Amino acid sequence: MRHALLFAAVAALVSSPAMSQSPGRPPVLSNIAPWDQPFLPPAPAWDGASKALLRDASDPWVTPFEADRGHDFSPNYVDTRAWFDRLDAASDLIRIEQFGVSPEGRPIYAVIASKDGAAFDPAKPVLMIQAGIHPGEIDGKDAGMMVLRDIAFYGKDALLDRVNLILIPILSVDGHERAGPYSRPNQRGPRIQGWRNTATNQNLNRDYLKLDQAEMRAVRGLILKYRPDLYVDVHVTDGMDYQYDVTYGFNGEDGTFSRSPNSSAWLDTVFKPAMNAALEREGHIPGELVFGIDDDEPKKGLSDGGLGERYSNGWGAAAHVPTILIENHSLKPHEQRVLGTYVFIEEAMRLLADQGAALKAATDQDRALRPAQILANFQAEETPSSTRSFKGMLYEMYHSPASGRDEVRWLGRPDPELWQMPFYGSKPTLTLNRPTAYWVPSYRTDIIERLKIHGVEMETLAAPRTVNLSMLRLVEPKLATRANEGHVQASVKTVEVERRDWTFPTGSVRVPTDQPLGDVVVLLLEPQSSESFFAWGLFPEVMSRVEYIEAYAIAPLAEKMMAADPALKAEFEAKLAAEPAFAADPQARLAWFYERTPFYDDRYLLYPVGRED
Repeated sequence: MRHALLFAAVAALVSSPAMSQSPGRPPVLSNIAPWDQPFLPPAPAWDGASKALLRDASDPWVTPFEADRGHDFSPNYVDTRAWFDRLDAASDLIRIEQFGVSPEGRPIYAVIASKDGAAFDPAKPVLMIQAGIHPGEIDGKDAGMMVLRDIAFYGKDALLDRVNLILIPILSVDGHERAGPYSRPNQRGPRIQGWRNTATNQNLNRDYLKLDQAEMRAVRGLILKYRPDLYVDVHVTDGMDYQYDVTYGFNGEDGTFSRSPNSSAWLDTVFKPAMNAALEREGHIPGELVFGIDDDEPKKGLSDGGLGERYSNGWGAAAHVPTILIENHSLKPHEQRVLGTYVFIEEAMRLLADQGAALKAATDQDRALRPAQILANFQAEETPSSTRSFKGMLYEMYHSPASGRDEVRWLGRPDPELWQMPFYGSKPTLTLNRPTAYWVPSYRTDIIERLKIHGVEMETLAAPRTVNLSMLRLVEPKLATRANEGHVQASVKTVEVERRDWTFPTGSVRVPTDQPLGDVVVLLLEPQSSESFFAWGLFPEVMSRVEYIEAYAIAPLAEKMMAADPALKAEFEAKLAAEPAFAADPQARLAWFYERTPFYDDRYLLYPVGRED
């Protein structure tokens, strides 16, 4: 009863009459002020020029977001699809394409704007905008609806003269429908928000490399089909308050490391200055994608958030698909964020129309790269690599009776002084040599399937084949102590290379690394890579030892072994002298001998993927 009363009190605190509206339909005729969490910092007043993009509620093609008086609403899946179906029926420039089905059976679809019909002109750049990979962060859907409407009916069809646009309005459709007012307490609107994870409780923005989920497998297929020249993944931040409303980034920004250095340079020197200027003209404050390193001390420093390939920007660099991750600022109103995203989409189309050929050429250069060594397992630097100017917000510290310590209170006012923030980049902690190819046994159909979904080229054996190659013995691998994204992860710091003749049965595959996705292949199949299939716990059988031996058998066998091999006896006695814990453990002593007999499981800790050097 006590918990029910507390929940009711919280609900009363954050609710208003607007909450009585159906979650699926906007209060078109409502005079209700936008719902807001009163425990959030105040939002600075904003009256950007991009407000002119909004259409009146009386317009026949008004979007549900615009129809809401407070511009604090985003429609549900059914109403979104109905609106797009109506747009598709009314305009020859718009068509809808289903490209997947969610775990709960909902179609996953894209809305395509083109003057080319079903077959794209290969000379035209393709822009793919993805919204709702985290469904509560849905700004891209509402902005995309406005952009497509204006292309179809309000004079912006010229944007399609030299560019094709693909919008994924909702990628995580099941999470989108687990909607309510209590999804994202750190975000200012929309007042009904989807859930961050999927129906299978997975975070899709951790699945770009392992490809567990139906949604990510589907979007990978769509990318392979249309080969976008620029892929934009739209999110909303968590974290501290600041003045920027549209932040975005990509691997390789400001000359930092990227697996696609040529396209990253284009994004850095051509795209970013033009995009920032366009956003500023419309009254927005663009910023680089950075993250505070300490929520309790806002001025302590910034980081790049990591370069891992499980995220869209890290995967894009490794797969040579120019990728931008947008993180609109969660404490800005939904209206401001949506309009900033509209400006971003429109300007991205204009830039691709004018200079897309240069980006395509840069991407082709990246796809031809075959580095002999692959940097991996990036971690934050221990010391800052630079200092960055940062537009912060004023705050104060106060003593909280709830936490019993000092807490940050953001005041909702821009700090007139620029913050000079230490910046901590990412550094690789592992260097992997690029082999000629990998060999995957046929019984690992799951691994082969994931590689094929990525678009990796491979040779499938029509008959058994014996090859001489390197096999890796894992040294002291460790399992994680808790599950992550549906997996119990594994790690191994050291491997021993063993040269062997190994017979691969029919259906096994040889995966060459001399291909555009070669870097992805290395990151997936080297067990020391923190993004590998092994690291995600997909090879647990390697860590299972099958045969054992009883003490009554190994003890006399060990005595015979020492009698027959003085060197072995000397090695054993040296270990006894050097390691008292080992000397005091009868089981460990006998196990030491067992591991040196031909009875020991030869495949224990032997990674079953071969490496052709």
